[in-house]
Amino acid sequence: MDIKLVKYDCRHFKGGIPCKPNKLNEVDCSECNFYDKIGKRILIIKLGAMGDVIRTTPLVIKYRQLYPDCHITWLTLSPDVLPKDKIESIYKWDETSLYVLRNKKFDIALNLDKEEEACMLLAEVDSKEKYGFIWNENHIDAATPAAEHKLITGYFDHLSQLNTKHYLDEIFEICHLEFNDEPYLLNYNHKLSEIWKAKLSDLAGEKTIVGLNTGCGNRWLTRLWPDELWVELINMLLNAGYFPVILGGPQENEKNSELANKTGAWYPGTFSLEEFFAVTSAMEIVVTQVSMMMHIATALQKKMVLMNNIFNKHEFYLYNRGVIVEPESGCDCFYGNSCKRDKSCMYDIKPQTILNEIEKLNS
Repeated sequence: MDIKLVKYDCRHFKGGIPCKPNKLNEVDCSECNFYDKIGKRILIIKLGAMGDVIRTTPLVIKYRQLYPDCHITWLTLSPDVLPKDKIESIYKWDETSLYVLRNKKFDIALNLDKEEEACMLLAEVDSKEKYGFIWNENHIDAATPAAEHKLITGYFDHLSQLNTKHYLDEIFEICHLEFNDEPYLLNYNHKLSEIWKAKLSDLAGEKTIVGLNTGCGNRWLTRLWPDELWVELINMLLNAGYFPVILGGPQENEKNSELANKTGAWYPGTFSLEEFFAVTSAMEIVVTQVSMMMHIATALQKKMVLMNNIFNKHEFYLYNRGVIVEPESGCDCFYGNSCKRDKSCMYDIKPQTILNEIEKLNS
């Protein structure tokens, strides 16, 4: 076969190794019926925290709707959360990935991180269209005017507090798109999920399963709900006939074990990320502070009670499946990592309030 006849624009083309149709059917490009031409090549740069990566995935759904034959490449620090069956090429940020991406061509490239290195990469990438945040001489800039709103609210707290747009509306606008409730995507093991759903069903019987995510990470500890209030809520749930499940990662293991000992609630322990997704899928309602769990629960389309204090509540979109509860006294520490009060405002979110919202969601 003449090398000039090789179809480099085919979705099955793998570079220096045989493609799947060749392996399975011993065909080459001159006689192949599996040719699948790639349309637009799209690069998404979203490094961020895992939760931020998850809540950016609705863009994949939108681009698939607009360009069914597109090829999507994603560069991130958290490749494990992205579904490999929905995104053709997933790169983790490292020297090799950067070299490869700088030497490829794209039709659309977008960067939704304000870190300098991400903005510099968007400036360097060869793409016909660029959206989001880009490097301009010695500072971050908007690749198009649509990104200016998000930049300004990021620069100034008093303007951020006035913002009424949720994150999904903002990122879609930045990309010159319209958000229409496109769902989150997640690297989700369905078989493992069914195992956990069966296990929880056996344990809970007819009781409603309520997942209680007790941690929030280290970046903003001001959003942490006090342990004694978790104990009070767990006891209320047990008395009301619910099946509470205490959830968290290795950082919360000691605390969660203590909460389980004090209340008798079930704590399954810590897991790999993949299994944690599966465990969460068995919950019917999730209670959490603003954390990665908020995005996992949203991706799994769970009902949710979200506790928020230091962030602008308008930022969060729960797809009409949840409710946001805030301290009645308000909060004095907008995006703050230390509390200005002698007693945290999170004490003003009462367990009875959380129980009331759970019962509304369960009705």
